Amino acid sequence: MLHASLVANNSLVIARGRLRHLRRAVDCFGFHLAALDMRQNSAVHERTLAELFEAVAPGTNYKDLPEDARIALLSRELNTARPLASPFVAYSEEVIKELAVLRAAAEAHATFGGAVIPQCIISMTEGVSDLLEVAVLLKEAGLVAPDGTSRLNIVPLFETIDDLRRCAQIMDSLFALPEYRRLVDSRGGIQEVMLGYSDSNKDGGFVTSGWELYKAEISLVDVFERHGVRLRLFHGRGGSVGRGGGPSYDAILAQPGGAVNGQIRITEQGEIISSKYSNADVGRHNLEILAAATLEASLLQPKHSAPRDEYIAAMEELSNLAYVAYRNLVYETEGFEEYFWASTVINEISTLNIGSRPASRTKTRKIEDLRAIPWVFSWAQCRLMLPGWYGFGSAVEAWVRQHPDKGIAFLQELYREWPFFQTLLSNMDMVLSKSSIAIASRYADLVPDEKLRSTIFGRIRAEWHESIDSLLTIMGHDRLLQGNPLLERSIRNRFPYLDPLNHVQVELLQAHRAQSTDEQVLRGIQLTINGISAGLRNSG
Repeated sequence: MLHASLVANNSLVIARGRLRHLRRAVDCFGFHLAALDMRQNSAVHERTLAELFEAVAPGTNYKDLPEDARIALLSRELNTARPLASPFVAYSEEVIKELAVLRAAAEAHATFGGAVIPQCIISMTEGVSDLLEVAVLLKEAGLVAPDGTSRLNIVPLFETIDDLRRCAQIMDSLFALPEYRRLVDSRGGIQEVMLGYSDSNKDGGFVTSGWELYKAEISLVDVFERHGVRLRLFHGRGGSVGRGGGPSYDAILAQPGGAVNGQIRITEQGEIISSKYSNADVGRHNLEILAAATLEASLLQPKHSAPRDEYIAAMEELSNLAYVAYRNLVYETEGFEEYFWASTVINEISTLNIGSRPASRTKTRKIEDLRAIPWVFSWAQCRLMLPGWYGFGSAVEAWVRQHPDKGIAFLQELYREWPFFQTLLSNMDMVLSKSSIAIASRYADLVPDEKLRSTIFGRIRAEWHESIDSLLTIMGHDRLLQGNPLLERSIRNRFPYLDPLNHVQVELLQAHRAQSTDEQVLRGIQLTINGISAGLRNSG
């Protein structure tokens, strides 16, 4: 109306100026601006529903029910209009909080429209019941109706290696349930699936994480095609290679055939947002890269462009070998937790105001309970970048020894012919170029137990050398980043600024851990953490 009035009254200059910009913003964002996703851990949903069920039907013991019984109970609940929550029951603080979040989402939908909160993401999805639990909780807030219509997309997030291996089976079982299929159909027949790069990497190492994600996508494409549901993959990538980072264009083109299919969602986190989007021209360029890669992957890659069987078999073996090497160090080596906490800045990172959540999920020092972001960030600070390469060197060495008939020449062919393998090695090339075994040795000296220090760091150093040698041999290069001279020069020019920061950080860590009372010591450590992160760029 404003535009038409201005044009009719010879004020076209105004209509084409600020008003046009406002109209464009409303076209993109409505009157709610950026859309938000809801996200919660499946364990919280389980506890919430267990308490709600126990209040209305004492003795249900929901948490003790087997999966089939849970599915049957939740399916019945989706078909009834009766609410579970009662205003006459005193619930725990957690249940009150979860219900309040859902009701706030329903209120936002009523006020601003459905686009304001389009997704509800379930962290640590492990089974069919995890998605049905969310559907039942959404029904409590009026966001899912008993007739099978949903006002949100229910999005599973598969994070661990085991969950990635079972994700296609879980989705296959879900689509076979009429109660859940009605919800999908009410959302236009599109189901979004989020894949977790960070936790799968921490769980199984860089090589295995990348391979299991790739296989999961192939399996999901087949399942969705069989059920006639459109798949939208949501890649939970972080900035660092250890959390799925790396060049976005190459990453999208390395997806298996049919996995993109005209749409893709990708997280941009931390320092990557600043480096990619703080400047309008740079931001536009990055969006063009994403759009171009999505179009190219959708239009030019055949839907069933599966790699050759012998490529898949070789990658499966390499993944298994790398998995054993990684798990042996991180989860099966006695004293590794002590080594990690002493040789990195993990304790000091928690003093920075940069994380939305605590470093660990529980108050323990276990690697299993540590969140993926501080895990990767800590290894970057000490210049080892361990989550981005460990296990590759020993896997290649073992594979070549087991296949003397094929040898390294076959892996070189794999690198030339397969975009997935090219991207895997390219990211490893970049992350190893930013590592420094000499500087890492100074951080290892922070470990008080000399025997533990020499044993674990000795293994890491040997694997580091072996991984670089294997990488260069397969790529046919004489040095790291030989194929990317611009990045090589950029990183080389940063080292004179980065290396002194690492040495200063080590000295400050020694003083801080010797119970220094000077507040400036901790402040200095925080500044060096920021400086090293800025210099490495994709570190967290």
